[in-house]
Amino acid sequence: MKQHDQVADAFGSTAAAYLASPTHASGADLATLAAEIASTPDAKVLDLGCGAGHVSFAVAPHAQSVIAYDIAPQMLATVVLAARERGLANVATEEGPAEALPFADASFDWVVSRFSAHHWHDVPRALAEVRRVLKPRGRVIFVDVVSAAHPLFDTHLQAAEVLRDGSHVRNYGADEWIAFFAGAGFTARIRENWRLRMEFDQWVARMRTPEVRAAAIRSLWANAPDEVREYFGVQPDGSFMIDVAMIEAS
Repeated sequence: MKQHDQVADAFGSTAAAYLASPTHASGADLATLAAEIASTPDAKVLDLGCGAGHVSFAVAPHAQSVIAYDIAPQMLATVVLAARERGLANVATEEGPAEALPFADASFDWVVSRFSAHHWHDVPRALAEVRRVLKPRGRVIFVDVVSAAHPLFDTHLQAAEVLRDGSHVRNYGADEWIAFFAGAGFTARIRENWRLRMEFDQWVARMRTPEVRAAAIRSLWANAPDEVREYFGVQPDGSFMIDVAMIEAS
């Protein structure tokens, strides 16, 4: 199974769990995104790697139109139903990978993405596509988990992520993100950083992680060096903290 297919399969089967996930359905960053879209009259917005649609739902009341775009058809079906329940008639869906956007040049005022890019097969190629479909004065905001600067911490985080979800590619560092955007012709900055607690049982249940892999993650944390356990705030039940960044580009 190719990686794109693995992502679609993994998230297609967990769409309902992601719609209900408190981690994804709440957060001050959603309010920030909504406020930014509201500052752009009649904005056309692309929600890239939309998942269960939380960003689309947050920004739709302030936009002319929103296209929720994802590789997993079951996620998009969840978005359609949830948008209908919320009365958001300006949300439409399109299916496909981030690296090949089926939209004309200069189609969008905003491209936004939240907790998706660490699953993308080729981030530089995806950002080149973002640049192509964005209007000349368009803007971009991405929110994603970022890796720690120290290689020891980074190794443990990536190991935990891929054990939990085989479709995981990589959590990139803040410097990597700035370089990716620069390579696609953007000027980018880290707008905000914060930490987010992952409740272990919810975290693995949401992805339907097999118990043998969940046990491996518990073992990874239990046997990690003290400084790793301290950095991630690892709890006895395996819960831990992750670093998140909001990247703004234009």
